[in-house]
Amino acid sequence: MNKGIYLALLSIGLAQGLKIPIHLLKAREWRPELFFGTGGMPSSHSAGVATLTTYIALKRGLRAVDFALSLIYGLIVMYDAQGVRRQAGELTLKVNSMNELIEKIHHDETVKFEQEPPKKLKEVLGHEPEEVLGGAIVGVAVGIIGHLCTKKDRKWAKYKLRF
Repeated sequence: MNKGIYLALLSIGLAQGLKIPIHLLKAREWRPELFFGTGGMPSSHSAGVATLTTYIALKRGLRAVDFALSLIYGLIVMYDAQGVRRQAGELTLKVNSMNELIEKIHHDETVKFEQEPPKKLKEVLGHEPEEVLGGAIVGVAVGIIGHLCTKKDRKWAKYKLRF
């Protein structure tokens, strides 16, 4: 496996891990299960693609085709993280509330029905834009640090043992 993949996976894990202390600071609630969940700050999707894109840019240059592919792919992933996925989550909440109402109707003869005015579903879905930006910042930082740590022209690299 190449170093870009290792760094991207590290970045995804780091972003997932950061969700726990960030949630603790914001909500005063310890929830370690957030490590395995989706959504939240920072976006691990954004972190992963930003790390890979940054690493490729520093390793191969901005004119390389693999940088262009990674950049466009990364932008699509980030757009999707804050668009389509978020909309699906909003729709799931609506369906769940309908299921609760149907269960109440089946169990009780007298269900008070209060119709709320229909709300337009949010167009931004999956992650809030600041969560995507937070993930991208984590990703760029990991990409830069990873590139610096894997450069072959480090002075101490000549002392590396070869087998």
